[in-house]
Amino acid sequence: MPKILGIDLGTTNSAVAVTDSGEPRILETVEGNRTMPSIVAVSKAGERLVGLLAKRQAITNPKNTIFSVKRLIGRKWSDPEVQRDKGWLPYDIVEGPNSSVRVKMSVGGGSASGGGDYSSEEISAFILGKLKADAEAKLGEKVEEAVITVPAYFDDSQRQATKNAGEIAGFKVRRILNEPTAAALAYGFGTGKQLRRSQGEAGAPGEASGKNEKIVVYDFGGGTFDISVLEVGDDTVEVKATGGDTHLGGDDFDKRVIEYLVAEYKKQEGIDISKDPLALQRLKEAAERAKHELSTAVETEINLPYVSSDASGPKHFLMKLTRAKLESLVKDYIDRSIELTRATVTLPQPKGAGFKLPEINEVILVGGQTRMPAMVEAVKNLFGKEPHKGINPDEVVAIGAAVQAGILQGDVKDILLLDVTPLALSIETLGGVATPMIQKNTTVPTAKTQIFSTAGDSQTSVEVHVLQGERPMAQDNKTLARFMLDGIPPSPRGVPQIEVTFDIDANGILNVSAKDKATGKSQSVRIEASTALSKEEVERLRREAAEHASEDTAKRETAELRNQAESLIYVAEKALREAGDKVSEDVKKSINEKIEQLKQVKDGGAKEAIQGAIAGLNAEIQKIGQAFYNKDQDGGANSAPESH
Repeated sequence: MPKILGIDLGTTNSAVAVTDSGEPRILETVEGNRTMPSIVAVSKAGERLVGLLAKRQAITNPKNTIFSVKRLIGRKWSDPEVQRDKGWLPYDIVEGPNSSVRVKMSVGGGSASGGGDYSSEEISAFILGKLKADAEAKLGEKVEEAVITVPAYFDDSQRQATKNAGEIAGFKVRRILNEPTAAALAYGFGTGKQLRRSQGEAGAPGEASGKNEKIVVYDFGGGTFDISVLEVGDDTVEVKATGGDTHLGGDDFDKRVIEYLVAEYKKQEGIDISKDPLALQRLKEAAERAKHELSTAVETEINLPYVSSDASGPKHFLMKLTRAKLESLVKDYIDRSIELTRATVTLPQPKGAGFKLPEINEVILVGGQTRMPAMVEAVKNLFGKEPHKGINPDEVVAIGAAVQAGILQGDVKDILLLDVTPLALSIETLGGVATPMIQKNTTVPTAKTQIFSTAGDSQTSVEVHVLQGERPMAQDNKTLARFMLDGIPPSPRGVPQIEVTFDIDANGILNVSAKDKATGKSQSVRIEASTALSKEEVERLRREAAEHASEDTAKRETAELRNQAESLIYVAEKALREAGDKVSEDVKKSINEKIEQLKQVKDGGAKEAIQGAIAGLNAEIQKIGQAFYNKDQDGGANSAPESH
């Protein structure tokens, strides 16, 4: 059966995993890493770069290096979070059609072959496309389907936008899965079981216990914070409540550090480097590195030579940062995450899980930011127990996505996954009130139907205004869609019966329909992402991505051939030097000719030409071994003792 990939599409890093024979495992990238930076760039030569290669050139090309695009996906230009991010991102974001957010990339002052405007879905699709190509290279087979994770608190348009990105990358997206739910799957049914067995610990929550265990997943990623409360039994993972902040993550910690360093440098040197994109990118990488180091050290040094200059000459950046200072800079962020956690666990349903803190059996930490000692201590103080540290926080979500993929492909048996919708869904009714249709933390998939009527006499049409959010008034919630139901027979107000149905699928994506019961006339809408990519646009972008994927595969194969050629040239030249006079001049001449032929074609030649030159040199190198063998045979014959 064809494999289904499990993908953690992260703000900072992404990972891909697969389930083989019931066991999930991470697939390394072609560079040999278990995670990949979620970064896309256009090089100065106009070449699109994704992942590690994009990250490596970020300092010299900040305007064309796109990171943290997950913070933008599915959001409108008018979103306050987008406007806030616009101020600190080194690359340009602009308003697109339908108030969408587009990322602008250009090279050399103008649009290049890889430059131009891109939707956040397209940028995410480039990341997914690289993960797909690397997974196929690792598995040695084509992969067409995937389970892709999103923050539990992603709203409907963000989920739809992520699904669009997967389709553009060439996937059939089998499931959009909440990240904390994926982590619980990994913990309860994936490698967590094996890990605990190998360490002699107790089994997975609920494993052979006959009762459910209450688990909290505290997921602090690069751009989002999620908290989920779950009950895990022998064969069930049920989400009881979810909460979080889709704009709180490690990026915000980095920003705080950068702002502090910029201010300190201005005090020392009188120079504001916040307006210099190159200096700011160097500072961003240094801040991120310092943050990581302070998880294990109490002090670190930030040293950036030639970061700026004035009339007296070049200026260097040299500063110490302590763990205590870092903790004071981000204390309010940690406190906010703890209060969100407390509320999600303890508030009565449907606002929260309705549990007491001591009832929680296990706390799982997810996301690289959870390595920060102050964060671990804050979680420990809240629950009165050490958080579980047995699974790599950078990989657990991808592993869980692979477990879900294994369920879908039939490799993992007898697991029932019950997830929930993160926010209430409502329609606007008389007086601007948001009337709930589906409450927050309702198990999905689900459908709910209610009967409404007209607000005025002889009203022949109604507008259905679909909302998402927790506020009682419509204007304070997010608009998902508006559509009209026409052709209602004129009647006194309150007489017509209009049946409104909200239907949420297993991906958490909403369909809404309205039907006049008297005439049978109906109207429906599938809620699309705020970027409003049509099916035709998604399909066009998918085809373009597929074309680029073919080009990328060809480029990778050619690069591998060049590496092979360079290695072979090195081996051949070394063998000739070591052979000395054991090899005839004719053989030396022949090998040197083949070396020159390979040197000529390896950088600019066609793939077939490089392959031919490699084969030719390989054949000639065999003659060196034959020459050594012949010399040994001759020497052996000459020194053989006489028989008596």
